[in-house]
Amino acid sequence: MKRRSQSLLLEQWRRSGQTNRKPKHVESVQTWMQLPRGNKRILPPRFRRDDVRCADSLVEYWVNELSEKGQVVFDPFAGFGTTLLVAEEMGRLGYGIEYSKPKADYVQKLLEHRDHLIHGDSRKLIEYELPLIDLCLTSPPYTNQNDTENPFVDYRQKGFDYSSYLEEMGNIFSQVAQKMNPFGYLVIEASNLKKMGQVTTLAWDIACEVSRIFHFMGETIICWDEYGYGYNHSYCLVFSKA
Repeated sequence: MKRRSQSLLLEQWRRSGQTNRKPKHVESVQTWMQLPRGNKRILPPRFRRDDVRCADSLVEYWVNELSEKGQVVFDPFAGFGTTLLVAEEMGRLGYGIEYSKPKADYVQKLLEHRDHLIHGDSRKLIEYELPLIDLCLTSPPYTNQNDTENPFVDYRQKGFDYSSYLEEMGNIFSQVAQKMNPFGYLVIEASNLKKMGQVTTLAWDIACEVSRIFHFMGETIICWDEYGYGYNHSYCLVFSKA
C-alpha cells in the first residue's frame, strides 16, 4: 500500500476546517519527517544552560503550512521567543506569553513589536488583551510524573504533581480556544520522557487532555539526529478548533 504524502494529509486537515463543513472522520495516517535541529540566534551566556528552544525549522514548517501572511501566530509558553521571532520573519503577527521576566525582557528587545510579548502567566491567559488567534504553536514546559516542581512558574515552586500539570494544561488550552479563530489550528510539540528507567507518556497524556477541548487531527513524528529526554524523536500534536 502506498504511503500518503505529508502534503495530502495537511490538505485533509485543512478541508476539515473549512467554513460550513462539519468535521468528518479522517483516516488515521502515521506520518513522520526529519528536521535539522538548531536556531539562528545564539543565546547570551546567562541563558545557555537553559537552552531548550524549539528548532527554527519546526516552527518554520508549521507556520508555513497552517497560517497565512498577516495572520496571528500565538505561543502561550514563549520561552526565548522562537515562535514569535520566526512568525515575524515570515510575515505573520507573533504574540506570546512568558512567565520568566529575564526571558521576556530579552525577547522583547528582539521583536519588531515588543508589546506582542506579554510578561505574564499563561494560566490567566483569558485576562490578557490578545487578537483572535489563527495558529497556536508551542512546546510547553515538560515534567516527569514524579517531579514536584511547578513548570508553569519556571519550576520555582515545589509541591506540584503530574495530575495537576495535566489539569493546568487543559485549563490553559481551554482559554486558548476562547481566544481562537473558529477555524484556527493548534500544534503542540511534546515528547514522552525517560528518566532513571521510568517512562512518562507526556506527549500522549497531553494529546488526551487537549482532545477534550480541540478536535485532534493526528500527530507527526519528528525525527532528530539528537534530542534528549531518552528519545531521538518528538511529536507534533495537531488540533483544529472546528
